[in-house]
Amino acid sequence: MKYFRLAGSRVVKTGIAIFITAWICILLEWPPVFAVITAIVTIEPTVSDSIKKGIIRFPASAIGSAYAVLFISLFGNSPLTYTLAAVFTIATCFRLKLHAGLLVATLTSVAMVEVIHTNVLMSFFIRLGTTTTGLVVSTVVNMFMLPPEYTKEITKRLETIAFRSGIAVERVFQDILDDQHQIIVVEQELTERLDKMIRQTEQLIRFQEEESKYHPLVGSEQTQFRQDQKQLVQLRLINYHIENLVYTLFDTAEWPPEERTDIMNAVTALAQSLKRPDAYDRNKHREQFNRLTEIFWDDTEVITTAKKQHPAALPPELKVLYELLSIYNLVEKYFERGWDKNIESKNNPN
Repeated sequence: MKYFRLAGSRVVKTGIAIFITAWICILLEWPPVFAVITAIVTIEPTVSDSIKKGIIRFPASAIGSAYAVLFISLFGNSPLTYTLAAVFTIATCFRLKLHAGLLVATLTSVAMVEVIHTNVLMSFFIRLGTTTTGLVVSTVVNMFMLPPEYTKEITKRLETIAFRSGIAVERVFQDILDDQHQIIVVEQELTERLDKMIRQTEQLIRFQEEESKYHPLVGSEQTQFRQDQKQLVQLRLINYHIENLVYTLFDTAEWPPEERTDIMNAVTALAQSLKRPDAYDRNKHREQFNRLTEIFWDDTEVITTAKKQHPAALPPELKVLYELLSIYNLVEKYFERGWDKNIESKNNPN
């Protein structure tokens, strides 16, 4: 098991698919190289992708084989044969939108030129047989041996994203409250890394959704996966509001010392909740939220002054507080569990 974890399940499955494919081809006295190439490229992150791309790669490989047979019949084993077989295969696959099968079809086409010596028609049908063997074996291996499972990795990534979001919240608001919001290079890099991690996790969620068509999640696994989906949405929105502050240039925000202290305390509590989920307390969270709301609506003097000086401008204090309140609201949703209970009640009506 330790070896499997180090090598990766996809590498292990690829090796097994290659062995079985080559073994079957040798038994049938077919050249295994073409089947092995197909098996290698057909192992995808999900069974669904393997099947979808396999359906495209089969006709693409047939096209490449047909061109190889045609041009070797006309020009024999010559440089012109390699060139025409490759060029016509690429052009046809592009025209028919068989992009997923283009590489394997082209490799097959040029490789066949070397091995076809007699009976070109029989070589063509053998090539179709090897393609089918590679596709079927790799798909079956992908489906039944170490089936893809991404739920644990998704949950782990969410914890990392939440932790780094807490760091970002603390740094950005600390800079703003210390009147250093012009120094944002580090914060920009941090939000960009967060955005990249979120996109990668969204990809894993897509993989898991596709995989669930063949290996459905049940019970607590299904509930956890739905919760992970919901939490990722909240984390993306949190990062969006952080970016709003990082990439927005505004005048220095001014608050009375007491309000500035309350805001910083609220920021610190918020950051701790994201970095350490066990630190989240719903009641305290709402108290902080209510205090921030009071500050937001009580700054009437600041708003009035700002309107007189810049009628079309929104005061920086309101911008900062609006983004902070939005993040507070999203964090509460992030830790919300009622959504999960609704799912459980549907799955277990009794």
